[in-house]
Amino acid sequence: MQPLQITARFSIHDGKLEDFEKLAAQCMETVRAKDSGTLQYDWFMDAEGRECVVRETYRDSDAVLEHVQNLGAIFGALLAVADMEVEVFGSPSPELIEATAALAPRVFGPMQSL
Repeated sequence: MQPLQITARFSIHDGKLEDFEKLAAQCMETVRAKDSGTLQYDWFMDAEGRECVVRETYRDSDAVLEHVQNLGAIFGALLAVADMEVEVFGSPSPELIEATAALAPRVFGPMQSL
């Protein structure tokens, strides 16, 4: 299988930046300790502290499923303090599409690459 790239964009609710930052740190700790197929997991914040973009690369769809399972309750808490949009680049498995349907990710399949 091909690697998958994901971009997650968080719009942080007013007054929730501190909560968001704590949860983001928990996400990073969890990924470092538990994920086995995460190749990239980089968080970027805009200057105003209102929007965060996470750039992610995974070995394959199974690695994304593992990641989602590992984050569990932390992920739910993030969605309580920020709105999220997800873009998936690559060919996710039917299992991954089904498991993430509630997030309504935009999927961009391969067209050409170097």
